[in-house]
Amino acid sequence: MTELTDPAVHVGGAREIAPDLLVIPNAGVDLVPNIGVVGGTEAVLVVDTGIGTENASQVLAFASEVAKGRRLYLTTTHFHPEHAFGAQAFAGSATYLVNRAQAEDLATKGAGYLEMFRGLGEVVARRLDGVRIPAPDVVYDGSHELDLGGRTVRLRPTGRGHTRGDQVVEVPDAGVLFTGDLAETGQFAIVPWFPPHDTDVTVVGWLAVLEGLVSTGPRIVVPGHGEAGGGAVLTDVRAYLRELRDETWHRRDAGLDADAIAAEVRALLAGRHPEWAGREWIGPGVGCLCAERSAGG
Repeated sequence: MTELTDPAVHVGGAREIAPDLLVIPNAGVDLVPNIGVVGGTEAVLVVDTGIGTENASQVLAFASEVAKGRRLYLTTTHFHPEHAFGAQAFAGSATYLVNRAQAEDLATKGAGYLEMFRGLGEVVARRLDGVRIPAPDVVYDGSHELDLGGRTVRLRPTGRGHTRGDQVVEVPDAGVLFTGDLAETGQFAIVPWFPPHDTDVTVVGWLAVLEGLVSTGPRIVVPGHGEAGGGAVLTDVRAYLRELRDETWHRRDAGLDADAIAAEVRALLAGRHPEWAGREWIGPGVGCLCAERSAGG
């Protein structure tokens, strides 16, 4: 396996996309998410941590500098390690709040994902040295409106899509939407289909989630990975997932076996999107969709 690039967060690249709303971009580096820092008059919210405590400590120091004494909150878009497995660095400095399904994902799947990610290579394992499974301070049911002072941020679970506990973060006054890994740009959608250990991803459900997000008409969409943009960030992912679904189900209904379907669909979609990274995610997407078709999707 090719060694991954060090998944280091670089806070020096932060840019303001709306008043008192910054994004620390992932700069195209694997296992580095886009991280948000959203300010109001009384408090500042950080969205996602980066992988490991060293990254998260840098994010915390940056957010503290931005906050200038304002109260700090932290939330994460979902439980995967590059998004949430730095939360312990915020303990005692910020209130960490997440939706209930995400909290359950952390409790039931966190240890398995920590072990799996440590197996991705030495550089990732080093980033995860000393990491503990995050424990939220506040777990909410339904949606949650967080008053930052003159700005209310809406934390909203979407239901199953990329994970069981996906949560989007909406900043209505700025028209900004943080999607986590429900959307990416410049790469194939990340479909974490890992049977028998984790089969909660649903491409059918993900498409329904995207329909709802598109209908909200965000001005700026900050994806989990890749460049922020307008509503096309969402519609492009929706178009790809429809494409993946249709090509997979056409072959599944024609009686091809799973290996043949995966090979054909991978070649087809890689040819249609030659500039995209992450071709390794096409196969898991096919596997997920075959299972969903068998279940009556």
